[in-house]
Amino acid sequence: MSRLQTSLLQGTLDMLVLRVLSAGPRHGYDIARRIQLLSRDALRVGQGSLYPALHRLEERGHLSGSWRESGTGRRARYYRVTAAGKREVEGSEDSWRQFSAAVEGVLRGSDA
Repeated sequence: MSRLQTSLLQGTLDMLVLRVLSAGPRHGYDIARRIQLLSRDALRVGQGSLYPALHRLEERGHLSGSWRESGTGRRARYYRVTAAGKREVEGSEDSWRQFSAAVEGVLRGSDA
């Protein structure tokens, strides 16, 4: 996989995580479940991708995490979006929409 592909995939996952957490704090498993649910099972995020993304976002100051008891009584790390994360997701969503529109234009094709 090229650097560009890796960067695009990481950026997309980061945006999805930030968007899901915009609704309120969640723990990792719940974040993955929510992405799967909202995508109607089209996107499934494994632990090997999700947890590095959460750590990356926390290191960048886009998320903060704290340990709490989950609904099942187990300790879980809950993440929430910071002010910097809110700004990041807004910018990412705008960029994604522009990118999607550009790709859609190519897929529709035009011989003009």
